[in-house]
Amino acid sequence: MRSGLIARKMGMTRVFDDAGMHVPVTVLQVDNCQVVSVRTIEKDGYTAVQLGAGKAKVKRVSKPMRGHFAKANVEPKKRVREFRVSEDALLEVGSEIVADHFVAGQQVDVAGQSIGKGFAGAMKRHNFSGLRATHGVSISHRSHGSTGQCQDPGRVFKGKKMAGHMGDERVTVINLDIVSTDVDRGLILVRGSIPGFKTGWVEIRDAVKRVAPEGLPFPASLRAAPVEEAAAEVKSEAVAEDAAEKKDDSE
Repeated sequence: MRSGLIARKMGMTRVFDDAGMHVPVTVLQVDNCQVVSVRTIEKDGYTAVQLGAGKAKVKRVSKPMRGHFAKANVEPKKRVREFRVSEDALLEVGSEIVADHFVAGQQVDVAGQSIGKGFAGAMKRHNFSGLRATHGVSISHRSHGSTGQCQDPGRVFKGKKMAGHMGDERVTVINLDIVSTDVDRGLILVRGSIPGFKTGWVEIRDAVKRVAPEGLPFPASLRAAPVEEAAAEVKSEAVAEDAAEKKDDSE
């Protein structure tokens, strides 16, 4: 079981597939998503990784959290979330997960905080049909009608669908398709809509009810360290020089 990702919802757009059909997608941005802490069985009784994303002002971070981030040697984060993982999928503290952690065609589960809509009636909140438009109904066409009983049991059951606060709750949408990813810009395009408002934070995980496709980066797709990138560039340049010298010798 791999770790998920913390991403920011940037809005919706559309892309075109090979057949020329437009596909509505939600654009998610992975903003400096790093491992802040690790949970192990020996110390905590379970295995998980704690991720942080975004950049927070130091003055807006509490002293305990400042020490927490300083211990991990990472910048203060705006959003911190924990993801359960298997023992072989634990990551090193400070590692940064990038957008191609998920691959095109894969299905994921996305969780976020839905948009708050305030106090709503039963028709809007629970899709009730309302009362009749005629035959004695007066001034209460959009009401929910009777909610209780007469003498026995003579009360309204808990959880009854009635008017009340709507939205602003955690919502998880399952089995959404990954359309494409852009590592350079840190973007993930997900087919369909996702709960939450623009610039809101969401959590992306591998779909629980679907088999993971082959070729997924395990335990995660991590950003290469600057030293490793420099070494790779030097190696590629050396290979190019050797090839050029061999070409000159053959000529």
